[in-house]
Amino acid sequence: MQKLNFPSYSFRFKNSENKVAIFDEIRKKFIILTPEEWVRQHVVRFLLEEKKYPKSLINVEKVLLVNGLRKRYDVVVFNSDGSINVLVECKAPEVKITQGTFDQIARYNMTMKSTYLMVSNGLNHYFCQMDYENEKYQFLTAIPDYK
Repeated sequence: MQKLNFPSYSFRFKNSENKVAIFDEIRKKFIILTPEEWVRQHVVRFLLEEKKYPKSLINVEKVLLVNGLRKRYDVVVFNSDGSINVLVECKAPEVKITQGTFDQIARYNMTMKSTYLMVSNGLNHYFCQMDYENEKYQFLTAIPDYK
């Protein structure tokens, strides 16, 4: 798989029906390794190892309803009170991050009300803090570490 713009992490792999699978520490199972999954697994490790978020507060690939449509978010980091701290949208490395990507995460966030947003294709990472009062977001150089 392609080298990404993250620290180097070690992962568990296995072959499953002639496909490579990667172990997801959060879902506690092997997932078929696609380019987007490669990015998602790096994001999870980044949140765990660099930002020190507890595993118990991270959720991966769950369904949410957006305007009555079933969508799937990539990664969410909860606060201990159950509110959402970080919402992450992952794209495959060959997918350019565009305004459409930000529109997608903004639509998801209308339902989720996260404090921070992260968008990554593994090569480029963007971080934002929401300002609900003024209905906008502010770009940051990073999301905060777990307190």
